[in-house]
Amino acid sequence: MDEITIINLLPQQVMGITKTGTYGIIPELLLKVYESIVDKKLTITGAPMFICHETCPEAVLEANEKGTAVVEVAWPVSGSSDNSGEIKMYELPGGKMVRAFHKGPYETCESTYYKIFDWIDEQHLQIAGPIREIYPNDPRMVKPEEILTEIHVPVR
Repeated sequence: MDEITIINLLPQQVMGITKTGTYGIIPELLLKVYESIVDKKLTITGAPMFICHETCPEAVLEANEKGTAVVEVAWPVSGSSDNSGEIKMYELPGGKMVRAFHKGPYETCESTYYKIFDWIDEQHLQIAGPIREIYPNDPRMVKPEEILTEIHVPVR
């Protein structure tokens, strides 16, 4: 993991979908949104992401076990869409974010999250919204130990 830093993100136009379930539906939803983007002839302008609405480890575990997790996935895009159907175009807010990188399988991100949460506490910051995981490389194209996850935690 690289060092933990604070960045300021600009708002970003995305195409996304939100469902309730377990986090296991993330790959399926990402593919569904990707197919919609291709169908609508939009231009992808960044890496796909998962937006996690549960913002503490206990809530994440409970929501996943019960199948009540709010699972939002999105791809940054340019272009315009009529917003019909369950996949919508919208603006993801920008703002002050704590950023860290995790290298390795997605299932091993937990230790990175604990480091981030400890760092946020040490800096006397508060989590101010859903956490984002950005996936800059494709797990089908790299070895599991080479998978990168960029984590953004909005803070105030």
